[in-house]
Amino acid sequence: MNSKSLNTPRLKLIPAAFSLMQAELGRQEAFSRSLGARIPENWPPEILVDALVLFFAQLKQDPKLAGWLSWYFVLRGNGEEPVLVGSGGFKGPPQPDGTVELGYSVLPQYQGRGYATEAVGALLLWVFSHNEVAHVIAETALENRSSVRVLKKLGFTCFGQGSQARTMHFELARKHYHTEKSA
Repeated sequence: MNSKSLNTPRLKLIPAAFSLMQAELGRQEAFSRSLGARIPENWPPEILVDALVLFFAQLKQDPKLAGWLSWYFVLRGNGEEPVLVGSGGFKGPPQPDGTVELGYSVLPQYQGRGYATEAVGALLLWVFSHNEVAHVIAETALENRSSVRVLKKLGFTCFGQGSQARTMHFELARKHYHTEKSA
């Protein structure tokens, strides 16, 4: 399992290993030190609070899940201290049909700067490097236009209503991802 950090032009994506999540659920100073970044006061995003505990329990049971769950998006500073701007990842390893579900969030003060597109693009490269992955799915709220733009920009296709009211279901197949990336 390759769960090393990923680098983009502006971000470093760090997989949430058990010890790192343990620090996150503990004291903010310990989490900041372990991550090597400043932690904004409004961390974690409200949408992630329940998932944190679930991911922590999964990693405690099986540390090899690192990479298949959450990744931290750290903005590398140009002479400034690195700062945690968001997170994203998957709801677990691929299903028997090769499907993984993607989720992501960027703190409000860092939205609108392309960090989600950059980070999710890196996650897609990582996940499609695993031959057992055939499809990535994602769901977003109808009114979350920024998230819809991120998914469309990265090649996802909308397939209608999601699993909950007022959500949209998106998919990206490996064959379409490679075709678009090489074009």
